Amino acid sequence: MQPFLYIYDLPNSTSGVDTIATQTITAVPAFTPLFLLFIFFLVFIGGSSRQKAKTGTADFPLWSVIAGISALMIALLMSTITGIIQLQYLIITVVITIFCGVWFFLDRRPSEV
Repeated sequence: MQPFLYIYDLPNSTSGVDTIATQTITAVPAFTPLFLLFIFFLVFIGGSSRQKAKTGTADFPLWSVIAGISALMIALLMSTITGIIQLQYLIITVVITIFCGVWFFLDRRPSEV
């Protein structure tokens, strides 16, 4: 007779955090894009709300570029470990960052850039 019967397999932490992250993302495939969206919106909403509270106006194109670059840096760090991020999510992050940059540069007058 077995004393304990586990419903799920416990993560194996003897080989480091990389394995735990890979096992988690394998079990929950939506974790990576939702994590990147969380980073993007945390920086975008947090930065623009603090700027609006301080100056009375918020520069949304600037904060979208900063949020896009923040999410891109996290995605690039995630791409160093095999199995953490899929190529399609990395490409989508790069495209969103490029679109935010285009919005930023088209929003400005030539004297402001």
